[in-house]
Amino acid sequence: MDIVIQNELPSAAEREAVDAVLGPPGTSWEGSLQASERDRRVARGGHAARARRHLLLPTLHALQARVGWISRGALNYVCRRLTIPPAEAYGVASFYALFSLDPQPPVVAHVCTDVACICRGSQQLVAELERTVGPEGAHPGNGQAVWHESPCLGMCEHAPAAMLTVAGEDPREASVGNVTAQDIAGMLAGGAPPPAPAPLVPQQGDPSLRLLKRVGVVDPDSIDSYRAHDGWQALRAAVEMGPDWVLREVSASRLMGRGGAAFPTGRKWEAVARNAKRPHYLICNADESEPGTFKDRVILENDPFFIVEAMAIAGIATGCERGYLYLRGEYPLCWDRLVNAITVARSRGFLGQDILGQGIAFDIELRKGAGAYICGEETALFNSIEGYRGEPRNKPPFPVDEGLFDKPTVINNVETLVNVPGILMEGGLRYAEIGTEGSTGTRLFCLSGRVERPGIYEAPFGITLREVLELAGGVKDGRPLRTIMLGGAAGRFVTPDELDVEMSFEATRRAGVSMGSGVVMVVDDTVDLPAILMRLAAFFRDESCGQCVPCRVGTVRQEEALARLVDGRPRGSVEQEYALLGEITQSMRDASICGLGQTAADAIESALRKLDVFETGGRR
Repeated sequence: MDIVIQNELPSAAEREAVDAVLGPPGTSWEGSLQASERDRRVARGGHAARARRHLLLPTLHALQARVGWISRGALNYVCRRLTIPPAEAYGVASFYALFSLDPQPPVVAHVCTDVACICRGSQQLVAELERTVGPEGAHPGNGQAVWHESPCLGMCEHAPAAMLTVAGEDPREASVGNVTAQDIAGMLAGGAPPPAPAPLVPQQGDPSLRLLKRVGVVDPDSIDSYRAHDGWQALRAAVEMGPDWVLREVSASRLMGRGGAAFPTGRKWEAVARNAKRPHYLICNADESEPGTFKDRVILENDPFFIVEAMAIAGIATGCERGYLYLRGEYPLCWDRLVNAITVARSRGFLGQDILGQGIAFDIELRKGAGAYICGEETALFNSIEGYRGEPRNKPPFPVDEGLFDKPTVINNVETLVNVPGILMEGGLRYAEIGTEGSTGTRLFCLSGRVERPGIYEAPFGITLREVLELAGGVKDGRPLRTIMLGGAAGRFVTPDELDVEMSFEATRRAGVSMGSGVVMVVDDTVDLPAILMRLAAFFRDESCGQCVPCRVGTVRQEEALARLVDGRPRGSVEQEYALLGEITQSMRDASICGLGQTAADAIESALRKLDVFETGGRR
């Protein structure tokens, strides 16, 4: 049985938004208002329409941007256009946090209340908004605007942060850093958002920088500025020397993936390049949703041609003719900069059917996520692009054999890919001399929280956590360091006694911690640590896709147990609650389908074990 939405028709604006993505309907079977004589005798659509299911997410984005929410009539029209059962389309639309299936005002301010912003005063910001603007979800003024609390927006170095979305014929989005209640009230009243903050790269000008050397130096909208700062040289070399040379150099570099799993990049690329199944696909995973992470955003906003060049090289090396760059939905400036970079690169011959006049074909399609942390998992991302709920797949088969559209797929994140041009220009063996034996090259670190100079930092593997903290000037105002959340929400807390751990894949594994996405979030003695833990628990409860029981139930039970501890009403004793949390943690680690459930308790477990949060009362 399927859900059928009766007697609900789209408005003219909704039809226009859908048709802008899918083109006008060709027949009444597809939603045309005029039925031809042929339509009365022959049904058309079927396989051809279903083959376009991958356009479902872009179509839903168009509706959200045009109207501010997705009505039942609009969803009905989308289902007719793409021949998708209404139950499945509803399941997809309801999966993503940035889509609303209920009426809401066209102006929405998403106010971050995640861990980095808590460290920088978001609790006080929300209290001020409730006092001066109104409760969350209320419609201040004329009912045309509303504000909501939001998970991490990836603006952690500029915390507290917010994102403004304005639906309509000319939709607008903007990220706002160092935001105040007065700023948000002004935007809800129709005022313009403050200008985007400058990138915080405290090492700017340091000649040792490799991945950040152009950030703040080049004009991100100018391909000529990029070319004047060594741009496109690596792509020219890749075209001249050929795919086998690129694969040899990447393998010789011993480049490990920066997405958390630390898989050898050269091995992954070779597996796809040698696979006889065609076509091959390349995906750049820019769905940077790990709380505390903003490194990809800084590169994509300020050096967008860098990732275009890196993806073109990867596509040539692995025999891919099409690449997808999947960008998280909360990065509006990245989107604008990447649209420009891809369009201009194509017009100059660096993308398309004849790259640099050598008959090589590779092009990039930009796709936008919609607020689902789980889509950072590679197989969930495949499902999202294909127009399904972003739920992970079982492995095997692995993506190098059956990935996007069941074809061999290379998937790497932004930081991994932008290492490749430098590897080609200096040679893989030379690159491998940087860092440590098992962790070659440099690493990007996202410093946020109670740190003196927040921002993005680059350092060779092998640097200690203490040295990373010193790069950022230490704890803000010289306060005592209580802990550091290392690796993000899926990472672990470390104590002041553990600051001398080496930042390399092998050393952090030995120490029982993880670099994860490069998050270094500093917590001093002024921060409400129980509130941080509760936010982490709520985050994983919200972001669980619900597909497997250990994660779906475990994240809820974890939050419930923490809430009892924070309220000072443990079930039995504190020790008994800790024992229960330990059982929940082990169940999620052992039985969850993907890394979300397997790591959902890591940070909380490490805090309870190392920091005596509730024995000593914590800060309430």
